[in-house]
Amino acid sequence: MTTSENTAQTATTTAPILVTGGTGRTGRRVADRLRAQGRPVRITSRSAAAASTESSTGPSTVPFDWHDDAGWDAALDGTSAVYLCYSPDLALPGADAVIDAFTARAVRHGVERIVLLSGRGEDGARACEDLALAASAATTVVRCSWFQENFSEHFLLDGVLAGRIAVPADQVREPFVSLEDVADVATLALTSDKHAGEVLELTGPEALTFTEVARVLSAATGRTVEHVPLTPADFVAELTAAGVHPEEAEGLAWLFQEVLDGRNTATTDTVERVLGRPATSFDAFARSAAAADAWALPA
Repeated sequence: MTTSENTAQTATTTAPILVTGGTGRTGRRVADRLRAQGRPVRITSRSAAAASTESSTGPSTVPFDWHDDAGWDAALDGTSAVYLCYSPDLALPGADAVIDAFTARAVRHGVERIVLLSGRGEDGARACEDLALAASAATTVVRCSWFQENFSEHFLLDGVLAGRIAVPADQVREPFVSLEDVADVATLALTSDKHAGEVLELTGPEALTFTEVARVLSAATGRTVEHVPLTPADFVAELTAAGVHPEEAEGLAWLFQEVLDGRNTATTDTVERVLGRPATSFDAFARSAAAADAWALPA
């Protein structure tokens, strides 16, 4: 390796990696993995009081809002790579304009790698993918099926605790993917050029109905969990009654109708191909989450 190549590699290793949504479910896991490798991490937050300097003890946090580009330059300045996790969802109207503007800004800042977290089977998300891939040859799209951890960390958690998974889906099959697998793949793409320009479509190893998921969760928790199909309107009403913001509840109902229609039933071997190990099964996820008391009831 030449002196100039050594210098470039050192700069890449010491420059921070920007993790948008760095306190969220995927971003937190990606940031943890990067820190474990000794790489400096900068995460974004909508908090105006966030600090803006790198820390030797953990990731720095910078103020950031997808819909206000005033903070974008400070977030991107000096970074070598970006994990792009758009909120609330790439499939929603207007996301493509934001992704187009942000990836262009990242390229102007000299960002070497862009990793976009995307959703499977969503037309709006596909448009965002195309824009990100066109912005830089070093873009990798990590396209995911629904997360297994939706049942342990997100909007389906309360249903599992109550023994009732009430969703606007009947017997459609979905190959739920582990967030741990997603984070491993995203971290690899952020730190290596091996999958630059690729779309990595991630699923779990099997496609399950919500009824089958309920049986697996019943076995893992030792309590009865049932699946109750709802209309979209009833689903929104139940979520909002439980404290979910109406806009988020409407968005989730729309996503159920948009992608849980059988179009995403097929599994892929991408996790195993990229990581050299099998994708995490739903049963393994459920047993691990139960062992970690994800579904422990209040005393």
